[in-house]
Amino acid sequence: MIGRVRDLVDGVERIAVLRANALGDFIFALPALDALRAGYPDAELVLLGAPWHERLLRDRPGPVDRVLVVPPAHGIRVAGTGEAEPSAESMAGFLDAARRERFDLALQMHGGGANSNPLVAALGARVTAGLRSEDAPPLDRWIRYVYYQPEVARYLEVAGLVGAGPTGLVPRLVATEADLAEARAVLGEPERARVALHPGASDPRRRWPPDRFAEVADQLVDDGYEVLVTGTPEEREIVEQVVTAARRQVRPLAGALSLGGLIGCYAGCRLVVSNDTGPVHVAAALDTPTVGIFWVGNMINCAVPLRDRHRPIISWTLNCPVCGRDCSRELYPARGGGGPACPHRVSFVTDVPVVEVLAAVADLTGQR
Repeated sequence: MIGRVRDLVDGVERIAVLRANALGDFIFALPALDALRAGYPDAELVLLGAPWHERLLRDRPGPVDRVLVVPPAHGIRVAGTGEAEPSAESMAGFLDAARRERFDLALQMHGGGANSNPLVAALGARVTAGLRSEDAPPLDRWIRYVYYQPEVARYLEVAGLVGAGPTGLVPRLVATEADLAEARAVLGEPERARVALHPGASDPRRRWPPDRFAEVADQLVDDGYEVLVTGTPEEREIVEQVVTAARRQVRPLAGALSLGGLIGCYAGCRLVVSNDTGPVHVAAALDTPTVGIFWVGNMINCAVPLRDRHRPIISWTLNCPVCGRDCSRELYPARGGGGPACPHRVSFVTDVPVVEVLAAVADLTGQR
């Protein structure tokens, strides 16, 4: 059991869950969404998310019945390519439409709540529940947002506020036939086992150097694997740095796959080696073995707790490599750190040794 689980709410026909942020964030919320589905099997479960959630979850097995796209808004989500910038008019129109949905429950699984709790309260649901930092208004039922907590447990506690007990502690994601077909169309049929490396991350502080990934790639090729280097279109330069630094031939895939295609790709891999970023959490949710490179604070919040198929490698760097400032409480200051943040955006995980990553790779692939 995760935390206290309160009584179920009677007469629930429709549930809204606000979770409109990034890929890894969605993966962390999957066990809580599964709990809501089990607790309210006859209710419609609606994710208030971003356009990419709607594309990903359309026709995909899982707990979410449909996605209602939240417009860009400060503290909720930034505008994507081709979207209008945040405006009061777009949010007012969204809330008008959402209130017509007549949600019975509205849950905030989006963060501390300074910006998201007012949005959830404005949906007009019979019962609201979620997280609350000290600067956030309360919902009907709430628990304190404390930054250092495993993300999966955090959202399971929110589900427990409305009586939904956990059905599992590990996120699970299904690769569809469309995912697998796209991966086959791009990659072809494998001639030997594949391992994927993902050297990107949205935050430079979470990036292990490309030349270290190249060393891992070389060893994997020598061990007989086909090595794929995945990345978003924005990560093309990082992917090319790995390809250039590698002495052996590896296959760059920056921007070559949609998110569904990446899921299909990872579902067919023997192993994924990655920074702490959305794709490593996707791989773990597919039950593909992973070696993840984590800053110690993110290790607490984000790493899969199982070790049979997953090896998080930890960087213990607490002080900024540029100015020496202790960043253990301010690496993510908006989420609970003290004072102004250190301005430097350099890697905090360069102290992770290649030999430790290679040992984990060998352990998971049976090479030793």
